[in-house]
Amino acid sequence: MVVEKKVLLIFIQADSGVDGAASLEDASAKRSLFSSLKETALSNIIRRAQFAIPPLALMILSSQKVAGVSQTFCDLRFEKLPLDQHWDMAGISVQTGAVRPAFELAHALRSRGIKVVLGGPYVSIFPDQCRDHADALVIGEADDIWREVQEDLLAGALKPEYRVDTFPDLSIERVVDKGALDIKSYFTTNVVQTTRGCPFSCDFCNVHVMNGHRLRHRTIPAVLREVETFLKEDKRIFFFLDDTINADEEYAEQLFRELEPFKIKWVGQATTALGEKPRLLNAFARSGCGALLIGIESLTDGSNHAHKKFHNPAARQVECIKHIRQAGICVYGSFIYGLDEDTLELPAKLEAFIEAFIEETGVDVPGINLLRPIPGTGVFNRLADEGRLLHSPDDHDAFKFSWGQEMLYKPLRIPLQEFIPSYTALTSHVFTVQNAVKRAARAPRLRSAVLMFNLLYVHMYGMARKDLLRQLRGMG
Repeated sequence: MVVEKKVLLIFIQADSGVDGAASLEDASAKRSLFSSLKETALSNIIRRAQFAIPPLALMILSSQKVAGVSQTFCDLRFEKLPLDQHWDMAGISVQTGAVRPAFELAHALRSRGIKVVLGGPYVSIFPDQCRDHADALVIGEADDIWREVQEDLLAGALKPEYRVDTFPDLSIERVVDKGALDIKSYFTTNVVQTTRGCPFSCDFCNVHVMNGHRLRHRTIPAVLREVETFLKEDKRIFFFLDDTINADEEYAEQLFRELEPFKIKWVGQATTALGEKPRLLNAFARSGCGALLIGIESLTDGSNHAHKKFHNPAARQVECIKHIRQAGICVYGSFIYGLDEDTLELPAKLEAFIEAFIEETGVDVPGINLLRPIPGTGVFNRLADEGRLLHSPDDHDAFKFSWGQEMLYKPLRIPLQEFIPSYTALTSHVFTVQNAVKRAARAPRLRSAVLMFNLLYVHMYGMARKDLLRQLRGMG
C-alpha cells in the first residue's frame, strides 16, 4: 500500500514594502504605543486590501495533481505554518524581496526533516546561491515539471535539480484549480494570465530575463473557460496579471470582445500606447476594464531611453492617458524617480514637473517609485560595474523591495544630498488627504478604491520620507 505524501506550498511575503510596508527604523527604536498600533493596523489593511491576491505561480503548481500526493496551500500573510501536522515536502517560491526569510524558513523546515524545494524568480536567476538551502531546486517556469517533482517524491528519488530547458507552450491547456485556496482571505481570487514574456527590454525589469522576449499566448477559448469557472466560485473583480495586456493588440481585442458577455469587472497593466488605439480601448472599456497600471517611468525620452525603454514617447503621454480616462478607465500612473538622465533642472525642477503632469492628465493613483536595482537585471549589473551601488553587489538581500524607503544607489546626475530632499518634497505635495479626496471625486469609476489607495499612500509615503531622511542624516 502506497502511503500518501503530503506537500505544503508556501507563499512567503517580501521582507518589506510590497506585502505591507513597515518602517525600516531599527525595531529597538522607541516609538509610542499609538504609533506602533497605527503602523500595525495600516500594514494589515494594506496586505488585505491592496495586495491580497493569491500568488498565481503556486495556484498553478497546486493544480498539477499526482495520485498519491496531496498539496496544501499556506499563505504566510494570513496564517501560521501548520507544523502540528506531518509534511513530507515543502515548496517555496523565492522572490528577490524575500530571499533571507525564504532561506531561514527553508532551514527551519529541513531541521524538522521536511524536504524543501525552492523555485521562483530568484532561484531561476541565481541557482548557485540557493543550492545550500534546499534539497531540490526548480529552475525556470515550473508548469510542466512540477508533476515530475511529485512523482520523484513518491518514489523516494528527489533529484537535486529540475531545470526547464524550454519555455512552456501556453497553447496547451492547463486547468487552474482554486481548491487549495481559502477564498475569503483575499481581496479576490480571480487572477488570470493570458500571455507570458515581454517584447521590451527595460533594464530595470526582470520579466524579459525570466520569461523571454517572445510573447506566448494561451488560447482564447481556454481563457474564456477559466473565467467562466472562476465566476462560479468568486464573483469579485478579475486581475489580469499579464505584464503588458495590450502587447499583442489583435489578440487582446479579440479576447476582450469575447469577454463582454461575462460582464466582469477587471484591472490589469498596459502601456500608454493603448490611448492611441481607439478600437482596442473600446474593447477594454466594454469588457469591464476599471483600471490599468501604466508604466510612465520618466516624462522625458532621454531618461527612459537611458534605461532601454523606448515604447512610450514623452510627447504623447499626456494625450494617451487622457484618452484612457475618457474611456472610463482609471489610471494608476507608475513613475520612477532618479533615472540616469534625470536632473533637477529638467525641464524645470523635476518634482514640479511630475506634480504638474499628474494634475494635467488626471492620473487617479500616482505611484512615485525610486529606481530599484533588482539583482539579475541589466541596471543592477551596470550600476555594480560603475561602482554606484550603496551595498555590495554580492549581498542580494540588501536590495530587497521597500516602499521608496531607502536609496540603494547613487543617481548619475543628482547628488544624494539633493536627491533625497527633492524626492521627499515631491511625495509630501502629491500624497495628501486633500489630494486623495480630489482624485477620488474626479475618478471615472471605482471611486472608493481610488480613495482607499490614495489614503493608504498618504501613510506609506509619509513613512518612506522618515526613513529616507533618517538615511540622509546618517550620511553626514
